[in-house]
Amino acid sequence: MRIATWNVNSVRARTDRIIDWLGRSDVDVLAMQETKCKDEQFPYERFKEIGYEVAHVGLSQWNGVAIASRVGLDDVQIGFEDQPGFDKDPEADPVREARAIGATCGGVRVWSLYVPNGRELEDPHYAYKLDWLAKLRDDAEGWLKQDPDAQIALVGDWNVAPTDDDVW
Repeated sequence: MRIATWNVNSVRARTDRIIDWLGRSDVDVLAMQETKCKDEQFPYERFKEIGYEVAHVGLSQWNGVAIASRVGLDDVQIGFEDQPGFDKDPEADPVREARAIGATCGGVRVWSLYVPNGRELEDPHYAYKLDWLAKLRDDAEGWLKQDPDAQIALVGDWNVAPTDDDVW
């Protein structure tokens, strides 16, 4: 199975490019991040026309993740169980952002992940990112404890840039 991941930075703005690329590639599953649209705005039909099923979660013009598969799309899960939320106001209830979606594709559990950007060390987003990654790790360890032979692919935009050369 061939799995690809792509931060599409607006699926509606890049639908033609994505569809063209899928037509030229031999990708069975495409995980997308930063779809930047609500579920009802996602171009499902365009993917269906070329043989892909799609699962998507998007709440607004921010974030959003999707999985397009031509090898089946079962047991779709929006967010992982302990996925934390975020709110700039520490007194407010944190909002669970559209950053994770999982589905079983051809026997492999695929997760499309858009890890929060930590920004600066002092920024509250940094603590949120670390918490998000720790909760993902804990949940993934739990999945493997339940089924040590499980085939799981955690793919996506990890928002990791170790050096300035990695940011352009």
